[in-house]
Parts: sequence; C-alpha cells; structure tokens
Amino acid sequence: MNASFWRDRPVLVTGATGLVGGWVVRRLLDAGADVVCLVRDWVPQCEAVGTGIFDRVKVVRGDVCDQACMERSLGEYEIDTVIHLAAQTIVSIANRNPISTFASNIQGTWVLLEACRRSPAVKQIVVASSDKAYGDHDSLPYREDTPLQGRHPYDVSKSCADLIARSYAATYGLPVAVTRCGNFFGGGDLNWNRIVPGTIRSVLSGSAPVIRSDGLYVRDYLYVEDGAAAYMLLAEKLAADPGLCGSAFNFSNEAQVTVVDLVDKILRLLGSDLTPEVRNEARNEIRHQYLSAQRARKELGWKPLFGLEQGLKKTIDWYRAYFDEQQSR
Repeated sequence: MNASFWRDRPVLVTGATGLVGGWVVRRLLDAGADVVCLVRDWVPQCEAVGTGIFDRVKVVRGDVCDQACMERSLGEYEIDTVIHLAAQTIVSIANRNPISTFASNIQGTWVLLEACRRSPAVKQIVVASSDKAYGDHDSLPYREDTPLQGRHPYDVSKSCADLIARSYAATYGLPVAVTRCGNFFGGGDLNWNRIVPGTIRSVLSGSAPVIRSDGLYVRDYLYVEDGAAAYMLLAEKLAADPGLCGSAFNFSNEAQVTVVDLVDKILRLLGSDLTPEVRNEARNEIRHQYLSAQRARKELGWKPLFGLEQGLKKTIDWYRAYFDEQQSR
C-alpha cells in the first residue's frame, strides 16, 4: 500500500456496510484517506458501525441507483477515487428477488459510472465484479479473456455490470478497472447463510454446521483483507498507468476447495468433531469455479497477504471475540 498516494485523497466507497466495504474503509483510513461512504440501509451490526469506523468518515445516505445523489456526492466532496462495492451479493436472494438484484448490481453500476463521466474530478474508479460473471465453463481456471456468460440472475447481474464498466472505459475513456474475485470470507460477515460464518456460528454454539449443497461444489475463497488490499492496489496502479483503463483482473489464492473441505478445515481449526448436515438444496449455482491470478501477479505485482488457513484462523478469532462480546451484554 502506497500511503503517500492515499493521504488526504477524497475517496468514495459504495457498499461500505458490506463485508468487504468495512475492511476497505478501515484500510483507507489507516492510509490517511479522506473517506466518503455511500450508505443506503443503516446496519447497526455491520463492521463499520460496530467498530466506530463511521465516526471517522463522511456518510452520504442514499441509493447508488439515484443519479442526482451520486452526482452530488462526487461533486460536493470533490472525489478523486471511487471504489464501487455496492451490490446485492447473495445468490439465493437473487433467485427469489431478481429485480432488486438487477437494480442494485446493474443499474447501480451504470448510474455510478454515468455520474463519474459527468464529474471530471474523478481520476480512478475500481468496480468490483466477481468470478460469477464468467458463468459456467468447461475449461478452468477462469482467465480474464474467458467469456462472460452468466445464466442465472446473480451471475447475469455481475456479467452485465462488468461489461458496462468496461464499455464506459472503451467508449468514453473513463478511468475504470474491474476486479474479479471469488467468495470472500472474514470477520464482520453476519450473513449466516454463507458457509464460513454459518459454520463457525454453528460450531461455537455446539450445533452441526449446515451445507446447503451436496458439499462438492468447488469454489475460490479469498480472505477479505486480501480483497481490500487488492482494490486499493488496483486504484494505485490505474493512477500510475492509464493504459490499465478498461482492464479486468482476477484476484485469487488459486486453490480449488470444495465446500465440504472448507467446512472440514473450519471444524479442525475449532477442534470440533461435529458432523456437517448436508442438505443438497442448492439450485442455479455453478458447480466448479476457480480463478487464475497470473495477470494480477505479473502486471500489478500482486500476491495474497494471507493463505486460506491463515485467513480462516483470523476469521475464527474475530467471531470468538464477537460472540463473547454478545454474551457479555
């Protein structure tokens, strides 16, 4: 992290109440940035609120789909750098509520980018896409030139947002670059339907962890602090090299992990002999996904700060402290 780059830099973070957003904001503040957070719903339990981070930033209450709000935020706070994380991120919710997912993930992206196009002060924009944007492919790992062909609502929303971001770079020269990461995990994720926090909560309460799928789905898991560092690194590199405008980068530990293997790792780290309950209920999800991060390593000099097991240990420590605090209240 280049602290001199971020010192006093006006940065807008959308999605600051989300899992990754809280860690991005924390890292930006540590680097001395002047942070503005766009917040739609107030979530008292989120990392940014619980740790007092929002007491150290400017908070704009609004929706990323609100064009006037976005233009006002960029203009009044003289934003230099935008890190766009706002999205509906849960596959099962996307299956039940596709319209709200399309609005947040697709419309929210074009509204933000159009506001940036009309705000000449904006110098770098990092848009968070996902490995889900690639859709289902027989040939793996995903590389950045793998076609984006999502089929189901969440995957399609990420494919569309990704393409829209790069169209603004190609057509208008907007200084935007795209990140594609796998499944984030880490402290602060209170969506118990996700496998990592759900498993940790179950085990710490003495209950069998639940696996919604058959447990054999292969995923790419990235510790949240690595994601936060990757977003900031890409913004720095985009500032130094305008040739990166319109580029997409995969960020990954490059490890293939099945859901059941991940749960087994968590059980072992917690010293538990509980047996997972495998429900085999997952629908409209891609069975096998993992990324090549070769381009990010070569062109950005990126490498993960934490291995999978190290990230899981830090995550478990966070949840132990979180539940201890909850019980002491």
